[in-house]
Amino acid sequence: MSHSFAPVAAVSVDPANARVHEEGWQSWSPSGSYALGDQPYRPTNPNWATVCYRPGVTVPEGAFQGEGLLALDPGDGTPVRLWAAPDPVREVPSIRLVVDGTVAQVSADGPVKEWTGTGIQAVLEEWAASLGVRPPRPAPTVWCSWYEYFTEVTEDDIHENLRAMDTLDLPIDVVQIDDGYQKALGDWLTLSGRFRSRAGIADTIRARGRRAGIWTAPFLVDPASDLAAEHPEWLVRDAEGGFLHAGRNWGHDLNVLDTTHPEAAEYLADVFRTLRAEGYDYFKVDFLYAGALHGVRHTAVDALQAYREGIELIREAIGLDAYLLGCGAPILPSIGLFDAMRVSPDTAPHRRPEADDYSQPGQDPAEFTGAGRQWQHGRLWVNDPDCLMARPAVETRERWAAHVEATGGLTASSDRLLSLDQWGVETTRRLLTRGIEC
Repeated sequence: MSHSFAPVAAVSVDPANARVHEEGWQSWSPSGSYALGDQPYRPTNPNWATVCYRPGVTVPEGAFQGEGLLALDPGDGTPVRLWAAPDPVREVPSIRLVVDGTVAQVSADGPVKEWTGTGIQAVLEEWAASLGVRPPRPAPTVWCSWYEYFTEVTEDDIHENLRAMDTLDLPIDVVQIDDGYQKALGDWLTLSGRFRSRAGIADTIRARGRRAGIWTAPFLVDPASDLAAEHPEWLVRDAEGGFLHAGRNWGHDLNVLDTTHPEAAEYLADVFRTLRAEGYDYFKVDFLYAGALHGVRHTAVDALQAYREGIELIREAIGLDAYLLGCGAPILPSIGLFDAMRVSPDTAPHRRPEADDYSQPGQDPAEFTGAGRQWQHGRLWVNDPDCLMARPAVETRERWAAHVEATGGLTASSDRLLSLDQWGVETTRRLLTRGIEC
């Protein structure tokens, strides 16, 4: 796509009352509405620009920019204007707005169509409804290991919380094992030393009347993994012939699996067929931005086409009946692929994010973008506002619980359940019960 911006519209605005909605590139990219005098959230370092925003896209100072979607409420009583990609799963232009006095100048680096409406969220909802996406299935209720145990989760931790669900009478459908069960990113079927049997724990979960769920980051590869050592030809390359750099996390650089390579595609399909055969039928697939990065692939296809084909490969492997939750995913290119979608950065036990970068974990950024993307819920997928944390150690837990409840989306508990006090147990039970009713 060209990064030459062409004029789209000039709109008179009331600078004191106008608001602009920026749609970020992926789950973790800040999205929401701003007053014209606000400073929109931008990456505070190059690594987060790659991992959490649209890589290679820099927004000039003083400009607003949406990736495939931008809406303007002129603030003077005239209709809200929305500019959107005509074919959002295949081409996502950047749409830019700069205010010059009392006129907003809108431009884009690709084709856009215009919509009008009576409010920013309302016109976004109308645009989403126009896409004709099949209404999503209701989401199961979930317990997730991540926000209590992070990468140090053990099989014994899962067993303890399974017992606690029964003791506390919590209506949890899915017990989802998050990051930490695997040896390395890419070596998904090789266990870390903290787990004894992936199939065995799935059997235990199902024997207690619940469903087994599991986390992967299917497009990421640890350079120190067995996969990278044994199959370097399966990795996406950069223009200079080195391995494409997908940012840095977990203390090391990240490479990208090339799912256009037939053997790499078969490997990934086998991973998901194996997990499904072991009894897992809820899949959280994370860090999906990596599959849409521009690079040199085995087959010369557009990055967004490669991304969608990679997700379709996963869906075929797990079956239509399995539940698929996307995270860290490019939003518009994901339309039609998922049952549920994370629509915000990670939450955290604290409110404020690192370095005030609103792509980073924290309750405030999760609330800002989660509220800004409420228009997607029930129209594109079930919104995932991220997990409920109700234990006493969580800062402003009442406020965070209220946000999770208000979204009406996927409800997932992520506490060590035995650490909950009375308020925590009652709140967790109430929100999970509400999730089942929704």
